[in-house]
Amino acid sequence: MKQKVYSCGLDAAVDVVGGKWKAMILWALHTQHRRFGELKRHVPGISEKMLIQSLREMEAVGLVHREVYHEVPPRVEYSLTEFGVSLNEALEPLGEWGEKHMRRIAEARCVHEPVG
Repeated sequence: MKQKVYSCGLDAAVDVVGGKWKAMILWALHTQHRRFGELKRHVPGISEKMLIQSLREMEAVGLVHREVYHEVPPRVEYSLTEFGVSLNEALEPLGEWGEKHMRRIAEARCVHEPVG
């Protein structure tokens, strides 16, 4: 398989965390390990399919660790790796910017959304 070539650091970062859900999943995992159902509750609006897909992609890149406990019933927990924690720390200022400008962004989105 051919290695992907990035044009800059932002290109690489957005590739890893791109999409609507991954940053929200990272944030849901920032304080503790969570089971699948807990993650689904902490990421409002995500479908089960998208959560599974996002977790698999994040695990493949090394952001998320999946721990399977061999119990009855089986238990699976997800947590951030050091790599995932470092990305979360990098995203924190972006989240603060979003908090600061959330109202303005929401108002602009309402104005430009097509009716119908």
